[in-house]
Amino acid sequence: MKRLPELLCPAGSPEALDAAIEGGADAVYLGGAAFNARMNAKNFGGDALRSAVLRAHTFGVKVYLTLNTLATDRELSAFVDTAKDALRAGVDALIVADLGGAMAIRRALPGAELHASTQMSGHNLAMATRLKELGFTRMVVAREISEKDLRTLVTSAPIEIEMFIHGALCVSHSGQCLFSSIVGGRSGNRGECAQPCRLPYSCADCKSKNTYPLSLKDLSLAAHVPELIDIGVSSLKIEGRMKAPEYVRDTARIWRKLLDENRAATPAEMQALADAFSRGGFTDGYYTEHIDRCMLGIRSDTDKSNTRALKPFTGLTRRIPLEVSAKLTADAPALLTLSNDIKSVTVTGDIPMPAIHAPLTHEVVERNLSKFGGTLYHVGSFSLELGENLMLPVSRLNDLRRRALQALDEQSVAASLEMKPFSPCIPQGKRRPQRTARFYKPAQITPLAKEYFDVIYLPLHKFTSDANGVVLPPVIFDGDTQKVKQMLQTAALGGAKYALVGNLGHLELARRAGLISVGDFRLNVTNAESVCAWEALGVSSLILSPELTLPQIRDIGGNTSVIVYGRLPLMTLEKCAIRELADCKKCATDGVTFSDRRGISFPILREWEHRNVICNSLPTNMSDRQDQLRRAGISAQHFLFTTESPAVIDTVIKAFAANQPLQGQVRRINV
Repeated sequence: MKRLPELLCPAGSPEALDAAIEGGADAVYLGGAAFNARMNAKNFGGDALRSAVLRAHTFGVKVYLTLNTLATDRELSAFVDTAKDALRAGVDALIVADLGGAMAIRRALPGAELHASTQMSGHNLAMATRLKELGFTRMVVAREISEKDLRTLVTSAPIEIEMFIHGALCVSHSGQCLFSSIVGGRSGNRGECAQPCRLPYSCADCKSKNTYPLSLKDLSLAAHVPELIDIGVSSLKIEGRMKAPEYVRDTARIWRKLLDENRAATPAEMQALADAFSRGGFTDGYYTEHIDRCMLGIRSDTDKSNTRALKPFTGLTRRIPLEVSAKLTADAPALLTLSNDIKSVTVTGDIPMPAIHAPLTHEVVERNLSKFGGTLYHVGSFSLELGENLMLPVSRLNDLRRRALQALDEQSVAASLEMKPFSPCIPQGKRRPQRTARFYKPAQITPLAKEYFDVIYLPLHKFTSDANGVVLPPVIFDGDTQKVKQMLQTAALGGAKYALVGNLGHLELARRAGLISVGDFRLNVTNAESVCAWEALGVSSLILSPELTLPQIRDIGGNTSVIVYGRLPLMTLEKCAIRELADCKKCATDGVTFSDRRGISFPILREWEHRNVICNSLPTNMSDRQDQLRRAGISAQHFLFTTESPAVIDTVIKAFAANQPLQGQVRRINV
């Protein structure tokens, strides 16, 4: 029989940690006081983290700390210090989203175990292979992966694969969502997501009246447990660091039973999972490749009522069996050893004295050394070597027991790791004047654009000789790889020289096609460490994250550029929202526009293979702020053209050439 996957459960609070242990978790993931993607959870900092690790380890449960947000240059030292503190506390691994941050940790903590967060957008074998080369031991795969692609990945991956199997689904690919950040000022990449996908939207020219077109039901793969075991996934992850302890306990308990019995959930168990939390039921649409409107769902009053009716979680009832071994003999200190499969402690006490009236009996010693009361333990076995005619006060036996239990609780199983000072990496590349632009379709490329831009990019599947660069699809599952290879070969033969790469797993595709790799903004580069890392990987230049301010951009340096114009892509959807709102004709042509409750409209455009991209309502524009850009050292500028007509595109170019403002509403880079 294949080895069971690890059951990995959320712990957003001390109570949820206990609930995960109670439910049968093999491991938990939790956040510290900073740099985690659930900053509104209670989380664990300082002594609380050490206590949480000790408690989990006592039950044989591993602890992974989430350092899964992006860091700026001025935060990197604190980022590395957080990692050091976590490892001193005994954390078993670090879940990291920032490539530069991960490389900084790798230098300062060579022995740290690194897991690549789902925020890194890992979704194919090439990504797993690269991560192995960079020192990672595990990749959290995209929630959107199908059973077929998952099997391909796990079969050949050189590192462990972890996947979400239950809980909330973001409608955007993880690490590819800027909606909350750009529109609401709360960055999901910084742990502050405002969940705009759960809000209502309207669409004037659409057939569908669904007012929640982005809100997905929760994921549950409980019907596929035997498959997941057979595939060989290393870790099965339950989402929910913002959820109540009751949810963690009940969800973990059911999944524990399903794994141990190697079976799918029954209808009654699926209902129990839904009662713990759901949004109108569950979906397995990505896994089974049934991606349709049945995946949509919102949390109803009935859902809320069922959750409120859950039995309250009042604390741990599980107790750990201990082997208790005592030795009380003449002329030697009393010895007490407490042990299990994980830890063992021995403490010494007073030297027993000759008995005058009532010598110690086996029953008296066992009774007093076995009083574990409200602790986490119970006696699994008891052995005693007791000399004849000896006396030791009961108070001293009790003291021996208390000290042994305290020593057992405090015993850390943390490995001793080498720790070095943090030394910042300085990028080798230099910024050079250059203007680049990507266009949504060839018809937008005007003669003026060809004259003004040094590099013109088109989506790979729309490439023509009007451009000299291609934009790789943001998502390339293993089942897509061969198609992409063929398109890249065709583009290279047609004159393409550059490739905008938005994922660590796509570098090799560009290299094999003979194209010069340029790092897209989708890489979420927010610090110089990341620039150094991508330089080492052979990327010629990088477009920085649009979430950065001008001072932060100035600090980074390297051969980097900045988006100075265009509607920023806010979400990358695996699910075709255009088809659900309108029809396939709209999807194939112009896309649709939908509006939020304030009447602000957002275009949705088609990506390759029916994926969608939601664009911002307003274009970023810096046409009249050239002096500020120069003072920040920004000499390389990147433009995004999506819904603009050729006439508008020429207007934009002329405004930049003349350092003049654009008419109409625009969004500016933060200063």
